Amino acid sequence: MPERILVIDDDASFQSMLCEALTEKGYDVERAGSAEQGLELAGRGGFDLILLDVQLPGMTGIEAIPLLNDASPKTDIIVMTAYSSKHSALEAIKLGAYDYFTKPFSLKEMEIVIKRALEKRLLQDQIRLFKKKLGEKSPASNIIGDSEPMRRVKELVERVARLETNVLITGETGTGKELIADTIHTLSHRASGPFVKLNCAAIPETLLESELFGHEKGAFTGATGIKRGKFELAAGGTILLDEIGDMPLHLQPKLLRAVEQKQVERLGGAKPIAFDIRVIAATNQILAELVKQKKFRDDLFYRLNVASIHIPPLRERKGDLPLLAEHFIKNVNVKLGTDIARISPRAMEILFAYDWPGNIRQFANVLERAAIFSRGQVITESEIDLGLQEHERPLAPAEIVPASNLPLRESLQEYEKNLITSALKKHHGVQTEAAKQLGITPKNLWNKLKKHAIDPARYARS
Repeated sequence: MPERILVIDDDASFQSMLCEALTEKGYDVERAGSAEQGLELAGRGGFDLILLDVQLPGMTGIEAIPLLNDASPKTDIIVMTAYSSKHSALEAIKLGAYDYFTKPFSLKEMEIVIKRALEKRLLQDQIRLFKKKLGEKSPASNIIGDSEPMRRVKELVERVARLETNVLITGETGTGKELIADTIHTLSHRASGPFVKLNCAAIPETLLESELFGHEKGAFTGATGIKRGKFELAAGGTILLDEIGDMPLHLQPKLLRAVEQKQVERLGGAKPIAFDIRVIAATNQILAELVKQKKFRDDLFYRLNVASIHIPPLRERKGDLPLLAEHFIKNVNVKLGTDIARISPRAMEILFAYDWPGNIRQFANVLERAAIFSRGQVITESEIDLGLQEHERPLAPAEIVPASNLPLRESLQEYEKNLITSALKKHHGVQTEAAKQLGITPKNLWNKLKKHAIDPARYARS
């Protein structure tokens, strides 16, 4: 759209000449014959620039500048004066005008000053937008974890989200595959479209085909009307096929056609229905093994496995436990109305000693149960024991340096520091061995050493 310029000048012939010249240059121009009229128009908004004469009947241009800035704070003002004296022009700039030129002036001179002012406004708008985006929370930040494996996952998510490829997300139950899929959709250009989820293991086999592809009236007993399938409902957006490894073999050819051709036929239907969607599949099974066992079609596997993201189990990223604990405790406080401030050192030892076969889902559940049993602001060892089911309880962990009675974040950070120093002591400063004990990569350990200002040489064998 053309930039909008407001010309405020009481000289009708000069105003007409100037507005005509600006219109020829492609600007959208409005005019006012007094400061009062100009203030009324400026208050309605939408102007990119105001050209203001200094000498006006009634309120002068100099007097109008502060009022115009209030009425339209993002609009620059260029003053025009018929006097060669720069006193009034300098006064106008002190009051907030962007620039000035003196009458008479050449149209070329006017064009340069106007262009410079509009370019400056465009740059300021871009900077504001950039700052706003920087301040916005990225959807990827919902993926909790700072360990090396999770950093790689986040990088993959942000890279893959911008593409149009199908994605296969793998990982054990409870690792957060649905959250990853949701984040990919949110970061993609399809974010404004629907995000439709279907758990292939949760739908009876007899109903799964209808859920996926829909059906026409009379297609089978009980089909009393038209039903749109998940693929149709996801048009313009993303479909998540969760637990894809449980897809019945006899439905896989029809699913392959839908994924490849981007069209489906409803049960009992006679014509294909086209759609535009992105497919994300998730599974806790190893599809390549299912292919070898002839339980999953290889052509469907290759079509779904264009981009692959593997979510590591919690036992392989125990360095993320403090961050996850802080996140879930905050959620529990909101959900239950509790006021948990920290987790005791011994309770954290138990959490670190356990291998979490149920992964993040189990970890969150245990913390919530412990919070229910908690009688104060501290989750203790006994409450973690109550939170863990009998068969879940780990072996007694090794002793470490206890953390002090600090608020949750500081307590968890101190506990992390104590864990690191304890591992370094045990392995005489050998970082690769300490990292192995902590369940993190050497690079991740190195980053944590920097964060906590720990010198591993202090623990080296003398």
